[in-house]
Amino acid sequence: MRKEYSAGAIIFYQDKKEREYLLLNYSSKTRHWEFPRGHIELNEDPLRATLREIKEETGLKVRIIKGFEENMFFHFRDKGELVIKEVKFYLAQAFTRKVILSDEHRGYVWLPFKLAIKLLTFDEPKFILKKAERFLKNLKK
Repeated sequence: MRKEYSAGAIIFYQDKKEREYLLLNYSSKTRHWEFPRGHIELNEDPLRATLREIKEETGLKVRIIKGFEENMFFHFRDKGELVIKEVKFYLAQAFTRKVILSDEHRGYVWLPFKLAIKLLTFDEPKFILKKAERFLKNLKK
């Protein structure tokens, strides 16, 4: 069994009317919809890894929103070996909706919360997005 660590972010863009979340369509076998994320390099801080991965996968400059941090766990098999993956997610605000997509992805979309929840492929990212939406609503109060 092998353990891997990744980091990423729930990225949102907020205009005067509405908040939209960025979802990426991964080119992997599952072709799933999820948030930008990637491997944490040796001795790399998870937050730095997040900012690096966002830049590499989307070209976006973002501002990390302090106080939000969630972990997600899943497993898969790689050449017969069981891999346990831990992903640390932060919350980030984008200042533009202009994405420059990496080769790792087939597409992207900005969606309001209710549509983003429906498009996300797996349950755990849906749960984390719900927490992020609740966190942002509470910030406004």
